[in-house]
Amino acid sequence: MGQKHAVGGLSFRQSVDHMVDHAIDIMGLDDGLGEAMKACHSVLQVSFPVRINGRAEMFTGWRATHSDHRLPAKGGIRYATQVDQDEVEALAALMTYKCAIVDVPFGGSKGGLKIDPSRYTREQLEAITRRFARELIDKQYLSPAQNVPAPDLGTGPREMGWMADTYRQLFPNDINYLGCVTGKPVEHGGVRGRNEATGRGVQYALREFFRNEEESSRAGLKGDLSGKRVIVQGLGNVGYHAAYFLSREDHALVTAVIESDGAVINEDGLDIDALANHKQAHGGVEGFKGGTFEPDGRKVLELDCDILIPAALEGVITTDNAPKIKARLIAEAANGPVTFEADAMLRERGVEIIPDAYCNAGGVIVSYFEWIRNLAHIRFGRLEKRFHEARGQHIISGIEMASGGQVPDWIRDELVRGADEFDLVRSGLDDTMRLAFREIMDKRRSNDDIRDYRMAAYVLAIEKIARSYRDIGY
Repeated sequence: MGQKHAVGGLSFRQSVDHMVDHAIDIMGLDDGLGEAMKACHSVLQVSFPVRINGRAEMFTGWRATHSDHRLPAKGGIRYATQVDQDEVEALAALMTYKCAIVDVPFGGSKGGLKIDPSRYTREQLEAITRRFARELIDKQYLSPAQNVPAPDLGTGPREMGWMADTYRQLFPNDINYLGCVTGKPVEHGGVRGRNEATGRGVQYALREFFRNEEESSRAGLKGDLSGKRVIVQGLGNVGYHAAYFLSREDHALVTAVIESDGAVINEDGLDIDALANHKQAHGGVEGFKGGTFEPDGRKVLELDCDILIPAALEGVITTDNAPKIKARLIAEAANGPVTFEADAMLRERGVEIIPDAYCNAGGVIVSYFEWIRNLAHIRFGRLEKRFHEARGQHIISGIEMASGGQVPDWIRDELVRGADEFDLVRSGLDDTMRLAFREIMDKRRSNDDIRDYRMAAYVLAIEKIARSYRDIGY
C-alpha cells in the first residue's frame, strides 16, 4: 500500500477529512450535519487463530462502516502487511463519497487483513479467508443486505468465491447468498467485466475529459487521447487494464511503467501485454527488452508526459516531488496517491487532477451491477438479446428492399448482434462515468470557490449524502 502519512504528519484519513471540511465550508452546511457525515459509524476489529504448518498463527483484521445511510454498505477487503484501522476508516469514508459521486446507492465500508498473502499456500489462504469471513458474518459485517465486500489490494475473485461459499454454508436458505460479496468468479455468480472495471473506468474518465475541449485546454492539452504520452505507476489489475485499453483502443503512448523494482521507459510506447507477461514470469519489469530500465522508479514520476496515472500506492506524490511533476493531467487510479499538501501545490501550478473518488469508481459501479444481477437471479441481456437481433435483421431487410442494394457485411454484423452481458456492463459503466464527470464539471463551473475537480466531486457527494441524512434524520 505504501506511505501512511503525508508530509506534515497528516494521515490518509486526516487528508480525506480536510477535503470534506473544505467542501462543507464552501457549502455552508451546518456543523452538526457535517460532523455526522464525517464520523465513521462503526469499526470491527477481529483477531483469530488459524493452524498453519502444525501451529496456531494469529491474524488481525478490520471492517469499518463509515456510513449506512444507504444499505448495503460497500467496499473492498485488502490483504496487506501495512493495513491498520486508520487506513480502513479512511478508505471507508472515501467509499461513501465515491458511491454518492457516481450515483451508486450504497453506503461506504472497507476491510483489511494484516497479512502478506505471498507467504501462504493456496490451501492456507483459503483457510484464513474462510475464518475471516466467518468472523465478519458473525458480527453482521458481511451479508447481501447489510455489508457487501469486494476485492482490493491482495485479494481477487478467488477470495471472494471463498467468502461467498462460507456465507452459503452458514445460511443455506438465503437464496440471495451470492449477493454477499462482489467481484466473484464469473462461474460462481460474478459478472463479466468486473475484473477490468476499475481500469476501464479510468479510460472512460479520461475519454470524457478530452471530449470537453474547455476542460482539456485548461490543462494545456488538445485533441483526443491519440498520441498522448502516458506514464503509469503500478502494473497491477488497475494499472494494467488502464494502460492496455488506453494504448490499444485510444492509441495513447504509454511511455513508462513504474513498478516496485524500478521502471521501464520507451518514448515510442510500450507493449503493455508483453510487459505484463514479463512481469508475471520474472516478478518485476527489470530485464524487459522493449524499453530502457530505470532502477529508481520515483524519478520516473517526474519525466515529461501528458498524463500521469498513479495506480498503486498512497502518497506517491508529496511536497518533495510535486514541484518536479511535469504531467499536465493526473488521473488518480489509486486511492490517495497525492497528499493533501501536494494537491495544493499542483493546483497552484495549474496541473489538473481527476480525483480518486471519481476516477477509480469503476470497480464499485460494476460491483453494483453484479449485486443487482445476483438479487435478480438472471443475467443481463437474457430477455432481450434475441429480440434485438431479430429487429436488427428486419431493419437490414427493409433497407435492402427500399434501396435495391446490399448492406455491407460489417454493418450487418453489428446490427444483427444483440448486446450480451459484457456489452451491457461496459455500456452501463461508460454511461455512469460520463454522467458523473459532467456533474463534477458543472459543479466546478457553478462556484468560483470550487477551484478543482476534487473539491467539485466532494461538494457534489456531500450535497447528495446530506439530502439522504435530512430525509432519514440525523
